[in-house]
Amino acid sequence: MNIGSAAFMDLADARKRAREILGEVAGGHDPANERQADREAGTFAELAHEYIERHAKKLKRSWREDYRILYGSPHKKKTGKRPHLGIVNRLGPMRVKEITRRDVRAILDETADRAPIMANRTLAVVRKMFNFAIEHDWLESNPCHLIKRLAPERQRDRVLSEDEIRKFWKALDNEQPIIAALFRLRLLTAQRGGEVHGARWDEMELTTGWWTIPAARSKNSLAHRVPLSAQALKVLKDLKAQPEDSPWVFPSTRKAGPHIAHAQKAIERIVQRSKVEFRGHDLRRTAASLMVGAGVPRLVVSKILNHVETGVTAVYDRHSYDLEKRAALDFWGKRVEAIIANKRDTKVLTFRPRM
Repeated sequence: MNIGSAAFMDLADARKRAREILGEVAGGHDPANERQADREAGTFAELAHEYIERHAKKLKRSWREDYRILYGSPHKKKTGKRPHLGIVNRLGPMRVKEITRRDVRAILDETADRAPIMANRTLAVVRKMFNFAIEHDWLESNPCHLIKRLAPERQRDRVLSEDEIRKFWKALDNEQPIIAALFRLRLLTAQRGGEVHGARWDEMELTTGWWTIPAARSKNSLAHRVPLSAQALKVLKDLKAQPEDSPWVFPSTRKAGPHIAHAQKAIERIVQRSKVEFRGHDLRRTAASLMVGAGVPRLVVSKILNHVETGVTAVYDRHSYDLEKRAALDFWGKRVEAIIANKRDTKVLTFRPRM
């Protein structure tokens, strides 16, 4: 076994190292094999591939965001933005066992200089990936241990005003029918963007006015029944009358995917046209906030939003609020209609539960 170079090690140090190695052998270790194993240890790039394929794709609906953080997402030149190269670009060739907390911290500090919140997201993904490495015997300890989030995060609380809802709705008139319907349904049903985008026609019961989101597509993995108000049904029936033949309610206009995966470009156009700053999730929050403000009980709104429930009874009463959800979303549809028409009818704008 080669223990070092004679150019950098004198005879006394060589004998000392030889005694240490002999002691390891006597204790049942094989230093030569361990050194070879270290040479063959996986790289960060190999670990990233294993993590995406064996963990993220199987267990996370948001695995594409993990992929983007690890591998990057170069921007087109016309945007003028610097490309996000991803962590694999920096740590890829390094052996996983050699990566230190300092290596991880250096990348996080660099990211935080231009995008503090992205640094937090990066830390979360890398920490999870190293935990995956420990579970699969790549590592003994996590180099992200004791690294704290680099930037404070505040929960977004943006709620559109009635005037902003009118401007937003009007701006949709200049969009393609499928895009306009997508955003109008998001506001009228208060459902998550991904669940609306991936909706299928076989989930819709247009005659009875129900939309059943299957457990496989629901965030909390439980089937969710959404009452469709008259206003939501009109949006869907108008869309159904289009000549498009697809199982998806909102099929992709490109060949890249079966349905519209995201609509960020559309949001940018709508913001520019309406002068109303918003994100997709703000529509869900706006619907929930205005319903509660008009007197809809918070519990009913929580059922509409399909928030995660805890406790033994949560499993048994998921369908016991159908009437309340129906009344609330019927009211919300009428209120949106009144807001768009700029009517101040107190009977419409105030929720009165059915007796």
